[in-house]
Amino acid sequence: MTPALHEACRHAVQVVAGDGRTLRAGRAGLFILERLGFPVGPLWWPPLVWFVEIGYRVIANNRNAFSRWLFAGP
Repeated sequence: MTPALHEACRHAVQVVAGDGRTLRAGRAGLFILERLGFPVGPLWWPPLVWFVEIGYRVIANNRNAFSRWLFAGP
């Protein structure tokens, strides 16, 4: 791992694809979901991918609140 990639990982999820591309944030999430078999094809298209990126950023910036909300006890 390069120092630049290490620093980038502090800010968003990073995926280094087999062909050498580096994907980050929402696009990295789409790449992972696609490899797991989820049908995300249309989400790669602009402007849908822009909404994925915005959604990623909103959740990443508020991860503590989302964690409390999603995993709150009964």
